[in-house]
Amino acid sequence: MTCYSLEGLTPVVHPTAYVHPTAVLIGDVIIGPHCYVGPLASLRGDFGRIVLHEGANLQDTCVMHGFPDSDTVVERNGHIGHGAVLHGCRIGADALVGMNAVVMDNAHIAPRSFVSAAAFVKAGFRCQEQSLVMGSPATVKRSLRDEEVAWKQAGTRQYQALAQRCLASLVECLPLREVEADRPRLSDDGFRPKPVSC
Repeated sequence: MTCYSLEGLTPVVHPTAYVHPTAVLIGDVIIGPHCYVGPLASLRGDFGRIVLHEGANLQDTCVMHGFPDSDTVVERNGHIGHGAVLHGCRIGADALVGMNAVVMDNAHIAPRSFVSAAAFVKAGFRCQEQSLVMGSPATVKRSLRDEEVAWKQAGTRQYQALAQRCLASLVECLPLREVEADRPRLSDDGFRPKPVSC
């Protein structure tokens, strides 16, 4: 990771967390145990505080930032999909924010809720626990079923395991010039996408 101290505030990364070497952490950033931070993520604690609680993941090219004196927080086991932008908001425990979604200042995504891919969540938005949030601007479409939340929890466990796999075995290397005979595949535990209907 590329890590910058700003005005005496140095990012904090728990030793069980994995932060990709291309991620950037600036200033008041706190990453808790068993978190995963993907390639090219930007966590800018140069105005407000940025916090990932235990077991949260922040995937490739995500941005976390906020206004002065704000906290941008992903609570325990929060799951933030590729390319999402979180600005001065709070993502509740066990919630999911889909790919390329934007969640604005003082919005609070309640625990066990899903924000759909490409949604735009306006400043100050609130929802009840276990809500499906969709659209631009986003609105609550319905309550989530328990089996949908269980599917999300399984996906989050995949990222917690990925953090440990990366800590144990990810190394920079040069590419091979050709595909080797009988090239192995990564292990498959059977986790697959699950469509969520409105």
